[in-house]
Amino acid sequence: MTRPLIVAIDGPAGAGKSTVSKILARRLDFTLVDTGAIYRCVALEARRQGIALDDDARLEGLLGKLTVSFHVEGEINRVFIEGEDVSEAIRTPEISLAASSVSSRPVVRNHLLEVQRRLALSATHGAILEGRDIGTVVFPDADVKVFLFANPEIRAHRRFEELFQKGTEKPIDQVLDEQNRRDKEDSQREVAPLKPAADAVQIDSTELPLSEVVQQIEDLVQSRRRA
Repeated sequence: MTRPLIVAIDGPAGAGKSTVSKILARRLDFTLVDTGAIYRCVALEARRQGIALDDDARLEGLLGKLTVSFHVEGEINRVFIEGEDVSEAIRTPEISLAASSVSSRPVVRNHLLEVQRRLALSATHGAILEGRDIGTVVFPDADVKVFLFANPEIRAHRRFEELFQKGTEKPIDQVLDEQNRRDKEDSQREVAPLKPAADAVQIDSTELPLSEVVQQIEDLVQSRRRA
């Protein structure tokens, strides 16, 4: 059985991974697997159930019962836990930091590794996975690997605008501080740290329009298809 074409898009928060991945998935008719959202769901449920983010035993019990699903509605890739729409609940700054913490736990990563692979390999045409360790750990043999990054201040302003549009006003300095903290945690963790794969194409989205970023990655996919 032929494996679907796998596209790995990694990078830090605010680089544009989610937006780019959604557009690409629609244009290519690929399945979109938001791996970051899965970790956020674990963090959300851990908070709701009063589970410490370093309590591996209770986290393992949580993982055995957690059911996460996705459903694309227009431009939104909605996320569900047991049928409950948690698309907004998992995007708060608090859950972002908590997700970074739980993602450093080997018990969490080992369990979700197979979940992510299964979702991608069940795709009909191809799959786009966005996260922080897709090209290095989840699918080191991905057909196309991209590491998307941008200037930290630009990323913080993007996050500030996103929060503002959702009705959450927070000083830009605080947004930048939280972002830098998460970048540090993600890049320095012992398990699957945030870093570009050796063979990833690195794209700086600081000054590039969204359409150009999408086109560059789509060209890589089409080139791989022809090959």
